[in-house]
Amino acid sequence: MRDTMPLTVTVDGRMIPLGLLQDIDNDKADPLVRAVIVSLFTWRRANADDALPNGSGSRMGWWGDSYPPAANDRIGSRLWLLSRAKLTDTTVQKAKDYAREALQWLLDDGVAARVDVSAERQGLSTLALGCTFYNADGSALAVIRFQNLWSFLNVV
Repeated sequence: MRDTMPLTVTVDGRMIPLGLLQDIDNDKADPLVRAVIVSLFTWRRANADDALPNGSGSRMGWWGDSYPPAANDRIGSRLWLLSRAKLTDTTVQKAKDYAREALQWLLDDGVAARVDVSAERQGLSTLALGCTFYNADGSALAVIRFQNLWSFLNVV
C-alpha cells in the first residue's frame, strides 16, 4: 500500500500532491480546482454501450444520478473505464473525450466561457491531462494539469 496517491496537480504553475483534498488551500481558485477534481475523479455511471474494464458488470456511478434535478445532469467522469486499457493513442483520445464530457457542466452553468482539454502520452506509461479554463473576455481563469493520470487510474 502506498502512503500517497501517485497523482499531482499543477494549478497555475503551483504543484500540489493530491493525497486528499485538504492539501488544497482555501484561496480564490480552489473552488474551481475542487469542482474539477470532483468532476474528473468521481466515477460517472457507464453508458449502456461502454465496455466495462473489470468484468464484474458494475456500471459504477452515483445513485443520485438516477433522479437528476435537470435532465441528463450527471456527476463525474467515465475515466474509470480506462483502468484496464492499454495506453494507446485511442486511449489518450478517450481520456480527453471523457474529461471534456465531465467538465461540460462548467460551461453549461457559466463557471467558464471556454474549456480546453489536452491529453498526452509521455513515454510508455504516463498520461498527462491538462485543462485550461477561460473567462468570457478570453483571459485564462485557471490552468489545471494532472501529471500522471495513468498511474492514478490504474491504482484505484
